[in-house]
Amino acid sequence: MSAETLTIDVKGHALLLSAARAAFDPALGSLFVADLHLGKDAVFRARGIPVPVGSTGETLARLDGLIATHRPQSIVFLGDLLHARESHAEEVMSALRRWRLKHRGLRLVLVEGNHDRHAGALAAEFDVERVIEPYGMGPWALCHHPQTVEGAYVLAGHEHPVFRLASGVDRVRLPCFRFGRRTGVLPAFGAFTGGFDVGARATDVDVYVVAGERVWRIPN
Repeated sequence: MSAETLTIDVKGHALLLSAARAAFDPALGSLFVADLHLGKDAVFRARGIPVPVGSTGETLARLDGLIATHRPQSIVFLGDLLHARESHAEEVMSALRRWRLKHRGLRLVLVEGNHDRHAGALAAEFDVERVIEPYGMGPWALCHHPQTVEGAYVLAGHEHPVFRLASGVDRVRLPCFRFGRRTGVLPAFGAFTGGFDVGARATDVDVYVVAGERVWRIPN
């Protein structure tokens, strides 16, 4: 089953929210994804924590699915593409190299995040434009850290937002999109990431949770 999308209006501009935890602007042909943290599993293993291999491949496979669905002209990574310096391990770079060769005509832009500064830049062969926040594109100010930018609506990452749902004794934390008056925050895209609970802070924002292959709005 493919990931469903939900179209929302953000200050008069259509934005498609995907259950694959990304957003697509059909007018610009741009796909926005935040916080991939590629190579986080390799970082843990390098530091002596025995976690399974495979999160980088899983993350890139989901990105393949989004490309097949939306046919974007560009992908903008809203920070933290890599997790740390150890993310440059050959197993990670080989997987990323194979992925890039499949999509060599696709423009890739990285809005530098805090983890990217520590991880260091990718080699020129990956052809990723590296910019600093805020990066203007159409009606958007594309950032890693949530903030306000005069004259534009901010799309950001960094927070890894999740929303907690409860029914009796059962609890579940779901990735979510959070849209306020001037700033929207995307869920973390990476397969091996945690989350920050926005439930208690959601009274003045619109929250859209990702549940399986669906995106749906939490009533205010």
